[in-house]
Amino acid sequence: MSSLPLLLLLVQAVPPPPTAPTTAKTATFFGYRGFSPGMAYRDFAAKARAMARPKEILGCQTMHSTAQVMDCGVRVRDPADSAAFYLSANVIEGRTSVISFIDSGKVSLLKTRQNDLRLQLGNPTRRERSMWEWTNGRRFVRLNWRGGTDWRVVSITLNDRDVMNRIASYVPKSKPKK
Repeated sequence: MSSLPLLLLLVQAVPPPPTAPTTAKTATFFGYRGFSPGMAYRDFAAKARAMARPKEILGCQTMHSTAQVMDCGVRVRDPADSAAFYLSANVIEGRTSVISFIDSGKVSLLKTRQNDLRLQLGNPTRRERSMWEWTNGRRFVRLNWRGGTDWRVVSITLNDRDVMNRIASYVPKSKPKK
């Protein structure tokens, strides 16, 4: 007797693997302009270079004592809406701990950035004078601004506290006092 029919019966008797419930919420993107806190340096650099203004180069400088910590920056223009800003990142062990977008302009610039962030992230979880913040676990997006009657400097910061905490192992030890 052939064992093939028995094998077919066993295969048919095994229930299919469970599928994910259809009511489960899909994860939403937490970040700004395609950048997210804690993203890999390689992804940050590729996106930053693609957005760099003509003749601009993404520059990075490592910490004096280790190449595991570096700061990078470049002037960019977002092709989605032609917004121009200075983009920078602090990178620890190949992951971004802080990403910043800095821009200046008329008062309408602030309103535009506030609306962009509210539309994407909802209402801020924290509001203080000249600051809004959205939190997702140990990550946050913070909008800060300052300015005069008819101008504003706007800073949007993406931060991953878990990556940021890794900096402690690279802080130089203080010399013992005699």
